[in-house]
Amino acid sequence: MKIIVTGSLGNISKPLTVSLVAKGHDVTVISSDAAKATAITDLGARPAIGSLEDAAFLVQTFAGADAVYCMIPFSMTEPDQFGYFARTAGNYVQAITSNHIKRVINLSGWAAEVIKDQNTESFFNQLSGVAVTHLRPGTFYTNFYNFIGMIKSHGMIMSNYGGDDLVAFVAPEDIADVVVEELETPATAGIKIRYVASEELTCNEAAHIIGTAIGKPDLQWPALPPEQVQEGMERMGMPKELAAILVAMLAAVHAGEVQKKYFENRPVLGKRKLKDFAAIFAAAY
Repeated sequence: MKIIVTGSLGNISKPLTVSLVAKGHDVTVISSDAAKATAITDLGARPAIGSLEDAAFLVQTFAGADAVYCMIPFSMTEPDQFGYFARTAGNYVQAITSNHIKRVINLSGWAAEVIKDQNTESFFNQLSGVAVTHLRPGTFYTNFYNFIGMIKSHGMIMSNYGGDDLVAFVAPEDIADVVVEELETPATAGIKIRYVASEELTCNEAAHIIGTAIGKPDLQWPALPPEQVQEGMERMGMPKELAAILVAMLAAVHAGEVQKKYFENRPVLGKRKLKDFAAIFAAAY
């Protein structure tokens, strides 16, 4: 099968590419960084260097593909996040439609059902005669890397959710495994929702696992006021609108709204647990 993978060599896309190539698929990886071309080739895939905001590039790159894995990265420079999401999703839809592609995997998030006006699923739902799977993964293990500076300077993890809030955490590699499974499973036209998680833990439990790995078993993860968290994000250079989106998503987790939808569609948990990731995190810490 000829498959297009977006997301360059990111946390999901790299293991996904490795797995698909190993299974004999013809894989093209889209990246905006020309310096990644050699690394993509070394994995046995074909690099396509260009921007997701370039509709003509996507139409050309998607030509002849049987399936595509679509993700839209957050932009740390775009002040109009909604406009950016809409443009990029619209470009995907144009490229999929123009090339009559019948299988699409879209990376969404586990808060998508709650924060409906801030996700892009609706754009892909417009596709006719296409089998679309929206993946709704929980909180990535790799997000803990963003807390390294905070732990070192403040001795704790800080967000506007925490404490005994229950979170579905996920290893990016487990997401990649689900993408492969979806691509290799026959599907009929229509929309499918699939949640993805590796382990369900409270923030306190997660903090203890991460803390133990770095010699801080009493590491705390308190839930702070949303306004304080957004102010901190903006102070670190995050665009105001993106900070507001993230804070709203985390607030929905703290309120239990996201978990309600998740447990209504509870998935079989992946095989990679936070304790396994914690050892990798400790090396980076």
